[in-house]
Amino acid sequence: GAGVIIRGLRAVADFEYEFQMVGMNRAMDSSIETVFLMADARRQAIASKLVKEIARLGGDVSKFVPPAVETALRARLSRG
Repeated sequence: GAGVIIRGLRAVADFEYEFQMVGMNRAMDSSIETVFLMADARRQAIASKLVKEIARLGGDVSKFVPPAVETALRARLSRG
């Protein structure tokens, strides 16, 4: 299994949620460490919820996600 979990943080609100997740992960396996990396300033506003909404409305998400993610997202949305 994993020994380290790497998570990205965009803002203080992310830290609050991730801090709770660290507690739950430690409760399940105390040997798991979590490392936080701050998001690049150009990507701090990108949230999966917003990207999904843009895609759902037919917008271009190519500048927010890699091509493979865009393809998978479009496929998922087409299934309903």
